[in-house]
Amino acid sequence: MRSLARPCILIPFILTLLLVSSWYLLTSQAVTPAQTSTELRRSEAESSTGLARVATATAPSTLVGRAKVVSVPEQLPASLVGASVPGGWNQVNSVGDLIPTPALRQLFEYYLSALGEESLEQLVARIEQTLLALQEPARTQALDTLRAYLDYKLAISDLEAGYGGGTELNAVQMQQRMQEIQALRRVWLDSATADAFFAQDEAIDRFQIEKLRISRDSSLTEEQRRLALAQAEDALPDPLRQARRETRRFTDYEKARQELANDPEALQNWRREAFGIETAQRLQALEQEQAHWNQRWQAYSAQRQRLLISGLAGPELKQAIADLRDQHFTDAERVRAQALDSIR
Repeated sequence: MRSLARPCILIPFILTLLLVSSWYLLTSQAVTPAQTSTELRRSEAESSTGLARVATATAPSTLVGRAKVVSVPEQLPASLVGASVPGGWNQVNSVGDLIPTPALRQLFEYYLSALGEESLEQLVARIEQTLLALQEPARTQALDTLRAYLDYKLAISDLEAGYGGGTELNAVQMQQRMQEIQALRRVWLDSATADAFFAQDEAIDRFQIEKLRISRDSSLTEEQRRLALAQAEDALPDPLRQARRETRRFTDYEKARQELANDPEALQNWRREAFGIETAQRLQALEQEQAHWNQRWQAYSAQRQRLLISGLAGPELKQAIADLRDQHFTDAERVRAQALDSIR
């Protein structure tokens, strides 16, 4: 017999998503840059490793310009189905020259992340087909940037492989590696493109190195350490700094929710003080909605479990469970309930 508890474990997670979504709408995408950076860094690492595995004696940049002779499936790789192609990459200046942006790198990584599902040659052809949306001279400049980026990715994979693994690094060693990687980026890419593609990553790296240095400095008092960390955070670009602060606010909120669970008035006062009246009301409404969902989910789950052991089978059982969902949930909620059913 499968446990009924597992979907309930998801409820705090779902609530957190709702809360963050609510705050996201109210703070003009404060969370997005950090999330994008983290996902993109993971994507780059994975696709660089994959590119190194499939690379031959020929530089990967030689694959650019062959889109017309490469057979590309009509269907996207499975991992890209349902994922949106990054937007905002096709920026040009007043004379039609390409403006390098983080979005252009995101476009490259969007396709390269599917390496293994399709060949590198096919994925490069997909990128080329997308770049056809540009007019000249930006199109040729984008293709040149793609060539340089592909060769950079192979070079960075070779560099990181040479580091070996295992040993824990100190701040000085981490900084040395960061400087080597930054220099390599500017060997393969012009300065403007390297800055556009990696400025945010490099700011995060500098912060992490400084954070490590501060945390391991035994000469600092706790207060000095706190002030040093705050100063290091202040050096981050504003979107990243705001994202870190909002993350902490919601961490504090989760803690307050637990501590004040039996005092709704005190919790609402905490919300108002931390987020302001409008957001506090929005969060309170979300929590009330979630509590109502929890009650109906528990009732539905208990009745569903009785159906599962009732002896019904096949189409009859499927229809009975569908009817049960209709009784407990709205149309939109039924999709959510069915998804939760599928994972328990």
